[in-house]
Amino acid sequence: MYTPAHFAASPEALKALLTQNNAANLVTMSPEGLLATLLPFVYDPSVGEHGALQAHMARNNPQWSLPVSGEALMILQGADAYISPSWYASKAEHGRVVPTWNYSTAHAYGELIIHDDAGWLATHVRRLSNQNEAGMPEPWTVDEAPERFIAGQLRAIVGVELVISRVEAKTKLSQNRAPADVDGVIAGLRARGDSASAADVERARTS
Repeated sequence: MYTPAHFAASPEALKALLTQNNAANLVTMSPEGLLATLLPFVYDPSVGEHGALQAHMARNNPQWSLPVSGEALMILQGADAYISPSWYASKAEHGRVVPTWNYSTAHAYGELIIHDDAGWLATHVRRLSNQNEAGMPEPWTVDEAPERFIAGQLRAIVGVELVISRVEAKTKLSQNRAPADVDGVIAGLRARGDSASAADVERARTS
C-alpha cells in the first residue's frame, strides 16, 4: 500500500480499524484466478503474533475450498468521504486547491485457515452476533432461535480465519492541510451530515 509518512495510521487508528469494523473483503488467489467475498468478522488478538480475523461464508461459495496461492488478504475500510475544495480556507487565499477523498483502510495479510466443524462455528457466530447486537436496545442472541434451526444454519456455512502475519494501514484524513483548511473540512462534513468522517478528521488532527 502506498502510504506517505503523514498518512501512516497510528496504533490507535489501526486498533479501531480492526475492532470497530463490521466487515472486510477477503481476497485470495486461486487456480481460477482472484476471488473476493465481503465477510463480517471478529478480531481475535489472542491468535498468533498479530491476531486473527475470524469470519464465515456460505458452504456453496467456492472460495473456501479452492487452494490459496501465497498469502490471503482482507481489506478493511473505515469511513470515507469526498472532500470539496470549497471547504478550504486556502481557496479564498490563492485558489490552488482541488477535490480529494478522505479514507481509512487496512490491508491484513496472512495464512487462511478453514474451520469446517460445528463447535468452532457455533462459538464464532455467537461472538459475531453479540458484537453486532451490542448497541441494540434489546440485543438478540443465538439462544433465542430454535436449536435445530441454528444447527441447520451452521451446516450451511464454513469458518474462515485469517491469521495475520502483517498489516499495512493508512488514514488519509486531511493531515497534509493547514489547520484552517482542516477546520473547513470538519465543518463541511458535519454540514453534510457525515459525522463519522468529521470525527475521524478530528481524531487524526489530535493524534
